[in-house]
Amino acid sequence: MKAIPGRIRIIGGNLRNSRLNVPDLPGLRPTPERVRETLFNWLAPTIAGVRALDLCAGTGALGLEALSRGASTVQFVEPERAAADALRGNLARLKAQGGEVSSNDAAHFLRGAPQPFGLVFLDPPFAAQLWASLAHQLEQGGWLAKTAQIYVESPRGAELALPSNWMLHREGHAGEVRYALYRRLQDVPLS
Repeated sequence: MKAIPGRIRIIGGNLRNSRLNVPDLPGLRPTPERVRETLFNWLAPTIAGVRALDLCAGTGALGLEALSRGASTVQFVEPERAAADALRGNLARLKAQGGEVSSNDAAHFLRGAPQPFGLVFLDPPFAAQLWASLAHQLEQGGWLAKTAQIYVESPRGAELALPSNWMLHREGHAGEVRYALYRRLQDVPLS
Protein backbone atom coordinates (compact mmCIF):
# COMPACT_ATOMS: atom_id res chain seq x y z
CA MET A 1 0.00 0.00 0.00
CA LYS A 2 1.44 3.35 -0.99
CA ALA A 3 1.30 6.24 1.48
CA ILE A 4 -1.13 9.05 0.71
CA PRO A 5 0.66 12.43 0.71
CA GLY A 6 0.20 13.93 4.16
CA ARG A 7 -0.72 10.59 5.75
CA ILE A 8 1.12 7.37 6.48
CA ARG A 9 0.06 4.37 8.52
CA ILE A 10 1.40 2.25 11.34
CA ILE A 11 1.78 -1.28 9.97
CA GLY A 12 1.91 -3.48 13.07
CA GLY A 13 1.19 -3.82 16.77
CA ASN A 14 -1.64 -2.37 18.82
CA LEU A 15 -1.78 0.81 16.69
CA ARG A 16 -1.86 -1.15 13.43
CA ASN A 17 -3.54 0.68 10.53
CA SER A 18 -3.63 3.97 12.48
CA ARG A 19 -3.00 6.91 10.20
CA LEU A 20 -0.39 9.53 10.99
CA ASN A 21 -0.82 13.13 9.91
CA VAL A 22 2.36 14.30 8.19
CA PRO A 23 3.11 17.98 7.57
CA ASP A 24 4.24 19.00 4.09
CA LEU A 25 7.83 20.05 4.83
CA PRO A 26 10.86 20.19 2.54
CA GLY A 27 13.20 17.24 3.08
CA LEU A 28 10.74 15.23 5.18
CA ARG A 29 11.21 11.66 4.02
CA PRO A 30 9.10 9.08 5.91
CA THR A 31 10.59 5.59 6.02
CA PRO A 32 8.54 3.52 3.53
CA GLU A 33 6.14 0.86 4.82
CA ARG A 34 8.09 -1.97 3.22
CA VAL A 35 11.31 -0.89 4.95
CA ARG A 36 9.55 -0.46 8.31
CA GLU A 37 7.99 -3.90 7.97
CA THR A 38 11.40 -5.50 7.28
CA LEU A 39 13.07 -3.58 10.12
CA PHE A 40 10.45 -4.52 12.68
CA ASN A 41 10.56 -8.17 11.60
CA TRP A 42 14.28 -8.01 12.43
CA LEU A 43 13.53 -6.34 15.76
CA ALA A 44 10.58 -8.57 16.74
CA PRO A 45 12.48 -10.73 19.28
CA THR A 46 13.88 -7.69 21.13
CA ILE A 47 11.35 -4.85 20.85
CA ALA A 48 9.16 -5.62 23.88
CA GLY A 49 10.03 -3.34 26.79
CA VAL A 50 12.93 -1.58 25.07
CA ARG A 51 13.68 2.10 25.64
CA ALA A 52 14.04 3.69 22.21
CA LEU A 53 15.38 6.97 20.83
CA ASP A 54 14.05 8.31 17.52
CA LEU A 55 16.88 10.82 17.12
CA CYS A 56 15.91 12.64 13.91
CA ALA A 57 12.23 11.81 14.23
CA GLY A 58 10.64 13.69 11.33
CA THR A 59 7.22 12.05 11.07
CA GLY A 60 7.97 9.81 14.05
CA ALA A 61 6.89 6.74 12.06
CA LEU A 62 9.80 4.62 13.33
CA GLY A 63 9.29 5.52 16.98
CA LEU A 64 5.50 5.19 16.78
CA GLU A 65 5.91 1.79 15.14
CA ALA A 66 8.18 0.81 18.07
CA LEU A 67 5.59 1.97 20.64
CA SER A 68 2.89 0.11 18.76
CA ARG A 69 4.94 -3.07 18.94
CA GLY A 70 5.76 -2.97 22.65
CA ALA A 71 8.63 -0.54 23.30
CA SER A 72 8.26 0.80 26.84
CA THR A 73 9.23 4.37 25.94
CA VAL A 74 10.32 6.34 22.91
CA GLN A 75 12.10 9.68 23.07
CA PHE A 76 11.46 11.60 19.84
CA VAL A 77 13.89 14.39 18.91
CA GLU A 78 12.73 16.77 16.17
CA PRO A 79 13.84 20.41 15.73
CA GLU A 80 11.29 21.39 13.05
CA ARG A 81 8.37 22.92 14.95
CA ALA A 82 5.63 21.81 12.53
CA ALA A 83 6.91 18.21 12.52
CA ALA A 84 7.27 18.14 16.33
CA ASP A 85 3.75 19.57 16.75
CA ALA A 86 2.33 17.00 14.30
CA LEU A 87 4.11 14.24 16.21
CA ARG A 88 2.70 15.44 19.54
CA GLY A 89 -0.74 15.59 17.92
CA ASN A 90 -0.42 12.03 16.60
CA LEU A 91 0.71 10.72 20.01
CA ALA A 92 -2.27 12.40 21.71
CA ARG A 93 -4.83 11.36 19.09
CA LEU A 94 -3.66 7.73 19.16
CA LYS A 95 -3.39 7.76 22.97
CA ALA A 96 0.09 6.30 22.53
CA GLN A 97 1.61 5.93 25.99
CA GLY A 98 5.35 6.24 26.54
CA GLY A 99 6.21 8.76 23.83
CA GLU A 100 7.87 12.09 24.60
CA VAL A 101 8.83 14.75 22.03
CA SER A 102 11.83 17.03 22.42
CA SER A 103 11.81 20.04 20.06
CA ASN A 104 15.56 20.04 19.77
CA ASP A 105 18.39 19.63 17.31
CA ALA A 106 19.84 16.08 17.56
CA ALA A 107 23.42 17.21 18.24
CA HIS A 108 22.25 19.64 20.93
CA PHE A 109 20.03 16.97 22.51
CA LEU A 110 23.03 14.60 22.72
CA ARG A 111 25.00 17.21 24.66
CA GLY A 112 22.49 16.80 27.52
CA ALA A 113 22.50 14.30 30.37
CA PRO A 114 22.74 10.80 28.83
CA GLN A 115 20.09 8.13 29.27
CA PRO A 116 21.08 4.74 27.83
CA PHE A 117 18.73 3.45 25.12
CA GLY A 118 18.45 -0.13 23.90
CA LEU A 119 17.28 0.90 20.42
CA VAL A 120 18.17 4.01 18.44
CA PHE A 121 16.80 5.14 15.08
CA LEU A 122 19.43 7.22 13.26
CA ASP A 123 17.84 8.62 10.11
CA PRO A 124 18.97 12.23 9.75
CA PRO A 125 18.10 14.41 6.75
CA PHE A 126 20.29 13.07 3.95
CA ALA A 127 21.50 16.52 2.88
CA ALA A 128 22.84 17.27 6.38
CA GLN A 129 25.28 14.29 6.38
CA LEU A 130 25.13 13.87 10.15
CA TRP A 131 25.59 10.10 10.46
CA ALA A 132 29.20 10.02 11.68
CA SER A 133 28.97 12.95 14.11
CA LEU A 134 25.71 11.76 15.67
CA ALA A 135 26.89 8.15 15.83
CA HIS A 136 30.04 9.15 17.70
CA GLN A 137 28.05 11.39 20.06
CA LEU A 138 25.74 8.46 20.80
CA GLU A 139 28.66 6.11 21.42
CA GLN A 140 30.92 8.40 23.41
CA GLY A 141 28.20 10.25 25.30
CA GLY A 142 26.73 7.29 27.19
CA TRP A 143 23.48 7.19 25.19
CA LEU A 144 23.65 3.50 24.26
CA ALA A 145 22.84 0.51 26.45
CA LYS A 146 25.57 -2.15 26.54
CA THR A 147 23.88 -4.25 23.85
CA ALA A 148 22.01 -1.51 22.00
CA GLN A 149 20.75 -1.92 18.46
CA ILE A 150 21.08 1.02 16.09
CA TYR A 151 19.06 1.43 12.90
CA VAL A 152 20.75 3.60 10.26
CA GLU A 153 19.06 4.86 7.09
CA SER A 154 21.27 6.51 4.48
CA PRO A 155 21.69 7.02 0.74
CA ARG A 156 22.67 3.85 -1.08
CA GLY A 157 26.42 3.86 -1.62
CA ALA A 158 27.19 6.43 1.08
CA GLU A 159 30.39 5.76 3.02
CA LEU A 160 29.53 6.06 6.70
CA ALA A 161 32.22 6.40 9.36
CA LEU A 162 30.43 4.66 12.22
CA PRO A 163 31.98 3.55 15.53
CA SER A 164 34.08 0.39 15.14
CA ASN A 165 32.10 -1.46 17.82
CA TRP A 166 28.87 -1.18 15.81
CA MET A 167 28.65 -4.52 14.03
CA LEU A 168 26.39 -4.80 11.01
CA HIS A 169 23.62 -7.28 11.77
CA ARG A 170 21.35 -6.94 8.72
CA GLU A 171 20.88 -4.57 5.81
CA GLY A 172 18.75 -3.97 2.76
CA HIS A 173 18.07 -1.48 -0.03
CA ALA A 174 14.92 0.23 -1.27
CA GLY A 175 15.56 2.28 -4.37
CA GLU A 176 18.36 4.72 -3.56
CA VAL A 177 18.10 4.12 0.21
CA ARG A 178 20.21 1.74 2.31
CA TYR A 179 18.81 0.63 5.64
CA ALA A 180 20.86 -1.28 8.17
CA LEU A 181 20.62 -2.62 11.70
CA TYR A 182 23.77 -2.58 13.82
CA ARG A 183 24.48 -4.24 17.14
CA ARG A 184 26.71 -2.54 19.63
CA LEU A 185 29.52 -4.69 21.00
CA GLN A 186 31.13 -3.87 24.32
CA ASP A 187 34.57 -5.46 23.99
CA VAL A 188 35.67 -3.97 20.68
CA PRO A 189 38.13 -1.08 21.02
CA LEU A 190 36.86 2.17 19.52
CA SER A 191 38.82 3.60 16.63
